[in-house]
Amino acid sequence: MQAAEILEALVAFPSVVGTPNDSIVAWVRDYLRRQGITAAMLPGPEGDRANLFATVGPKELPGYVLSGHMDVVPANEDGWTSDPFRLRADAGRLYGRGATDMKGFLAVVLAVIPKLAALPLRRPIHIAFSYDEEAGCRGVPHMIARLPELCERPLGAIIGEPSGMRAIRAHKGKAAARLTVRGRSGHSSRPDQGLNAVHAMSDVLGQAVAEAARLSRGPFEATFEPPYSSLQIGTLRGGQAVNIIPESCEAEFEARAISGIDPAGLLEPVRQAAERLTGRGFGVEWQELSAYPALSLAEGAPLAALLEELTGVEPLAAVSYGTEAGLFQQAGIDAIICGPGEIGRAHKANEYILVEELEACRAVIEALGAHCAS
Repeated sequence: MQAAEILEALVAFPSVVGTPNDSIVAWVRDYLRRQGITAAMLPGPEGDRANLFATVGPKELPGYVLSGHMDVVPANEDGWTSDPFRLRADAGRLYGRGATDMKGFLAVVLAVIPKLAALPLRRPIHIAFSYDEEAGCRGVPHMIARLPELCERPLGAIIGEPSGMRAIRAHKGKAAARLTVRGRSGHSSRPDQGLNAVHAMSDVLGQAVAEAARLSRGPFEATFEPPYSSLQIGTLRGGQAVNIIPESCEAEFEARAISGIDPAGLLEPVRQAAERLTGRGFGVEWQELSAYPALSLAEGAPLAALLEELTGVEPLAAVSYGTEAGLFQQAGIDAIICGPGEIGRAHKANEYILVEELEACRAVIEALGAHCAS
């Protein structure tokens, strides 16, 4: 099958983040089986989602991982001119949810499998497809934890997030959390008889704003824009009517960290401010939504040199968006980003990828196969 045919099949699965993905995993497993490749389905703790891992070549030797996620964001945006879960071709563009982020990469990997399987590989090429990346990389840690039983420690992992097929060496880490504050409702004419959750939340919001200002003063890492860690309040909900004391208030916070800084740790002052509200009679619930570390691959790393050789383009130092790459690096596996499409098309109506971008990705993966067979 050609990459576009496989992409059509993958887009047809509405594998929205946070939902069961058994159908798409089974399809990929069966496709690989037809190519003579055995794939392991690795269920996550949720019970209705699974990662998938397979190896082409000698798994007892160190090789390279081609990594991507099977989930997509919901397709609820206004402006879609066709069914987002039915691939539409028009003038060299392939439209559909996930076409760029990142089923296009998955489709190319699967399309190249027959050619890779026919090569006398001296080093293996592994396929690692994950779930719930869009929820903060929740699925891939379970697969990474099982790598020692699945293969020798890889020489590197190539994460196929859309990068225009230019390798990327670094991105920030991220953590996000939801805070719910619960007070006591009542009529606004008697504030002395209630506990205003919105008022209480304002103390926590003030702490978050102060932390954001502090982070902007450094430390700095010049490869990023902005060159410092950041923190923001992303959402705020509370209250029912102007004459009712708000019983509850909810806010979501996000932190993005430069290399060497724990993103979850950046949210700790906010969490502590929330905990102090319990002394005033408020109920507090702090829920971690996502967390993944930064990626920082050295300029002179062998994996960076390999990707420059395969793509013919010097790797880019850093990007602002995050990926699963930092989790591979945290596990002791060098990682780099390189995939077809442009990130600016992701998470939008009429998401698309170019046929020529799929072909460029195919050329790089085939070159990787030749490298592993040399």
